[in-house]
Amino acid sequence: MKALLQRVTSADVHIDGECVGAIKKGVLVFLGVEKTDDEQACEKLLDRVLAYRIFSDGEGRMNLSVRDIEGELLVVSQFTLVADTRKGLRPGFSAAGRPEESERLYLRFVDLAQKKGIKVASGHFGANMQVSLINDGPVTFLLAV
Repeated sequence: MKALLQRVTSADVHIDGECVGAIKKGVLVFLGVEKTDDEQACEKLLDRVLAYRIFSDGEGRMNLSVRDIEGELLVVSQFTLVADTRKGLRPGFSAAGRPEESERLYLRFVDLAQKKGIKVASGHFGANMQVSLINDGPVTFLLAV
């Protein structure tokens, strides 16, 4: 399972011109599920996302997590994160999870984050989405479990 984190001052996701999720200061999480992923990987990755120190403290150092700043999450499914791009001119998706299981783990990730007291918005799994963001920094990290 992979999560591309972008520190944002705001972000939103639209489907067919309608805003289905928006956040203010926080983290935009693009989430990719691989076929070997399970509930344990989902929980482990979420714990890392919520504790990852990517926000500045009073001295300008990245010492604060999204939890510490009481920030928000926008979670968007993105199977292309798990693409094999090591060779050729076309990405391979053999490592991507089956759609049914990937959707279940994506929804589990969102649900667990909400249960941990985080304000969470999300896109719709498998939909064609347009994502807008203001990347703060820019700061972007790829986490994998």
